[in-house]
Amino acid sequence: MTVDKFIPKPYSKTLESGSFSWQAPSNIALVKYWGKKEHQIPANPSISFTLDKCHTETTLKFTKKEKQHTEEDFSFEVYLDGELKPDFAPKIETFFKRIYKYLPFLKEYQFTIKTHNSFPHSSGIASSASGMSALALCLMSMERELNPEMEDEYFNEKSSFLARLGSGSASRSIEGPLVAWGTHEEVNKSNNLFGVKYTGHVHDVFKNYQDTILLVDVGEKKVSSTVGHGLMNGHPFAENRFHQAHKNLSVLKTVFSEGNLEKFIEIVESEALTLHAMMMTSIPYFILMKPNTLAIIDKIWEYRKTTGVPVCFTLDAGANVHVLYPENTKEKVLEFIKSELVAYCKDGKYICDQVGEGAKAFENL
Repeated sequence: MTVDKFIPKPYSKTLESGSFSWQAPSNIALVKYWGKKEHQIPANPSISFTLDKCHTETTLKFTKKEKQHTEEDFSFEVYLDGELKPDFAPKIETFFKRIYKYLPFLKEYQFTIKTHNSFPHSSGIASSASGMSALALCLMSMERELNPEMEDEYFNEKSSFLARLGSGSASRSIEGPLVAWGTHEEVNKSNNLFGVKYTGHVHDVFKNYQDTILLVDVGEKKVSSTVGHGLMNGHPFAENRFHQAHKNLSVLKTVFSEGNLEKFIEIVESEALTLHAMMMTSIPYFILMKPNTLAIIDKIWEYRKTTGVPVCFTLDAGANVHVLYPENTKEKVLEFIKSELVAYCKDGKYICDQVGEGAKAFENL
């Protein structure tokens, strides 16, 4: 498969103005993606739970430019919660440049992008995955108007492909509840260009799986993900890490099918710690976990050992802790979180979420 699949033929329709709105979820990787090649190609495959409540809502309004201005630079404004955000412009500009080859109408319109996150701004939850996927879906809705014969499968694939060019993990925020990204010989239709919905058998215990996000640190990350990924180039442990990711994804296939929570916990926690171990052993090295992150992990281990409740943690490239557990343990685990873990959260803040089904269109903001 090549990128040529996503270069459109001449459009059969025209479009003067309008708007589209999409709600796209964040996701939390179980097998982590860390390290990338040119053009946002992942160095290893990953798989994630699509979240439900943590999402971005984006409305894209567009008006066609006067003909003499259609070959000028991209024209857009970005608003977050109704406030103009000129500091978001460079990232959107870079995104538009990357995807222009695949959406050649971009310079023909003036865009207004209005966006809102369901989670608090600067909460420490990465909004790039949900934000870029929501914007990609809005742009693909435009292209579907220009090409009404477009099929849903192609719409989802190209949305994921475009979102990936804005943020790698955004490729996993189009569908749900489990999405794989990156070529893996045992995952049907997996590839490096876009995320695919995991179609293997999934045991009922993983349905409605819970994710309570403990907000340990609500500030901006000290090291950007882009810089962090780049430090995998020449990393002394990189090749072993990439091999480990392939192996863990293979094992997870069996875990999902059999509902083996003990093995699930082992892989998910190991993946989280390995992600941070790679950061701590790169040059330059850095630590994104905080003392409270480690305290929470210790508490989870102690609670699981003494109660037998199959609760575990995972981490993204930050200090916050995602507490994962089956729905049938929800009452017990939430009581544990409230009584033992909230004290380690910034201002006592946490978000209760669960596995979701993916993005959806909605009425304009």
